[in-house]
This record gives sequence, structure tokens and C-alpha cells, in this order.
Amino acid sequence: MTTPDNPQRHSGPLLEIAAASIGSAVTAQEGGADRVELCANLREGGTTPSYGTLAEARKRLRIPIHVLIRPRGGDFLYNDAEVATMLRDIAACVQAGADGVVIGALDADGDIDVALCRRLIDAAGPLDSTFHRAFDAARDRKASLEAIIGLGCKRVLSSGGAQSAPEGADALAQLVRQAAGRIAIMAGGGINADNVRELLARTGVTECHGSASGEHRSGMHLRRTDLPGLEPDFLQTDVARVRALAAALRSN
Repeated sequence: MTTPDNPQRHSGPLLEIAAASIGSAVTAQEGGADRVELCANLREGGTTPSYGTLAEARKRLRIPIHVLIRPRGGDFLYNDAEVATMLRDIAACVQAGADGVVIGALDADGDIDVALCRRLIDAAGPLDSTFHRAFDAARDRKASLEAIIGLGCKRVLSSGGAQSAPEGADALAQLVRQAAGRIAIMAGGGINADNVRELLARTGVTECHGSASGEHRSGMHLRRTDLPGLEPDFLQTDVARVRALAAALRSN
């Protein structure tokens, strides 16, 4: 886990970067992120990364690593096999020295699946817990926030139920008021260096989440672009975008 010789570098809002590869995780740290949400498949909204990715990230990163626990894309209603998978993934996070897990589940009616989320949080033991954007898909966000607070999660990631956090700023501000310091509201979705200061002023959130990613050009000399799904270039966190976002977040 994160060592004592890596103290928080500032007292302002925290920046979490969603990193879908070991390269993105290392770049996020280099750019000044406070924390990494390690995941895979960002185009699907994020899924659980491999154990190898987690182990290598733990070896290379000094900042906290929170691991997304989501076995697939799509909805947040899970069957028994998917629940067993999530519990195994959480056990792997504990073993590998992750600092936190990012969980979330809904029942068929769109309410927080409190019983399942409790199992996931209990399995994580002392690890930090974040409730992910399943919250935005819930039927009643006001009631859902109270359920998540009751679970003991440290924060909830939300766009305010909108396509992006800036579009959902008013709803995020309402969530901050409702939370009243009982849980952190972390804004996520469409956040960049150009809009983060206004977002902070409008909402009062204390943490922001983004991927700060761009297309990474492959080093392949042979560039096959005629095979859909096998194009050589890929998305990766961009260090300049992380630095710009961190600087804007922390500016007075």
C-alpha cells in the first residue's frame, strides 16, 4: 500500500485519474495525479483490470491505487457467477496491496443493492471504498446517496446523472449539500483543464475524476488500418493533459 514517505502534496481538491493500462497509471503519477483508479476497457465505462496490471502498478506507483471492481460493461445487476468473480477480484486487490476498491451494484428496480455492496465492502476489509457511477443509473439518487452513506463508502463518483459533470453541476451541488460532509462527492465525466475551476465553484465537490486521455500513436512500422478492432493506435492517459488538469484544479 501507499507508504508514509508519500504524503499528500497539497490541501486542495483531489485529482483521480482513471487509468486503463500500466502506461496510463505511470503517466497519471508523472502528471501529478493524487490517486489512480485502475481499470480496463474505458470505452465500456471501465471494467476490472488484470491481476498482472495491478501487481505491476503497485510496483511502480507511489500514489494510492483504487481498483475498479466491475466484471463487465452494461448494467449493474449481477448474477451469482459475477458476484463470485467480484469477490475473487477483491481478494486479489487485498493480496496485491491496493489502497482501495471501487464498487457498485443495483437491484432490478434500480435501487442500491445494499446486501451485495455490503458483501463487497466487507471482503475489502481495511481498503478504502468508493461507489462508482452505478449511482448515476439508480432510480432515486437522493435515497441512493443515503444508502451509500449507510454502507460506509468514503466517496461516490457521479456526473450528477447527466452526460457530463459540467452538465450535471446543479445536481452535483445538491448532492454535496445533502452529503453535508458525511461522504465525499467526486465529480466525474467530461472534466478537463478548461472547465474544472467553474465546476468546483458551482458544485463544491472536493474530488475530481477523469481519464485525461488521448490517442497514443503506435510504434508499429506496419500499420494495418484495414482490420476493424485491430487498429494499432490506442487511448492512453496523456501527461500534458494530467498536468494541465492538476494545475487548473489547484489554482487559486
